Amino acid sequence: MKSCLVVEDSRLARQEMIALLEEVGVFDEIHAAADAEQAALLISDHQPAVLFLDIHLPGKNGFELLESLDQVPQVIFTTAYDEYAIRSFEYNAIDYLLKPIKKDRLEKALQKLPLPAPTPAAPLMEQVFVREGEKCWFVKLTDIGLIESVGNYSRLYFGEEKPLIQRSLHYLEGVLDPSRFFRANRQQMINLGHIGQIDTWFNGKLKVTLKSGQEVEVSRRRSLQLKKMFSL
Repeated sequence: MKSCLVVEDSRLARQEMIALLEEVGVFDEIHAAADAEQAALLISDHQPAVLFLDIHLPGKNGFELLESLDQVPQVIFTTAYDEYAIRSFEYNAIDYLLKPIKKDRLEKALQKLPLPAPTPAAPLMEQVFVREGEKCWFVKLTDIGLIESVGNYSRLYFGEEKPLIQRSLHYLEGVLDPSRFFRANRQQMINLGHIGQIDTWFNGKLKVTLKSGQEVEVSRRRSLQLKKMFSL
């Protein structure tokens, strides 16, 4: 499943939920918002498959956020209060989780999510046209070693060049060959063919050194995937 959004005003509770979701390992991307206004912007930008939504939020509450959306993702409410359980299902909620949320309870809620319908595979790109200011390039994808997120833009690294393009990392991940490009963390995607060295890092993470000398820290969940890919 592609992405989810955690909407939680408590920084500690938000971090705990993100860590729990990373441990479960269902989502490719986990976004987070501290209030309804920020959540609405992230929903528009990333179109998450699932909202993990607290009800008590500054400004609009969780219910008011849902009522303001044109298209509502699947919703799993996460709250410390049980008095809203009946009302939550008026919004077609998948589940209602009471804090503190345990891993096994979260996994049961995730099992209720509908499976995404299969979509026809799009043809994979072999090269891209890149333009930045007055400079233009036709770039073979095999030449791109690293892609970094810069807001809704992405920076491509190839040779001595590092132009910025008007595509998000989330978009590029969906159109690039996953056997070639690997999402190392929330901000960076690497070309597996450009890996020069892989080292163990802190907290079960890996550090990748590209042939260009650039170093990329791989998130804990992605490190597990990379270890399997390289039989580490």
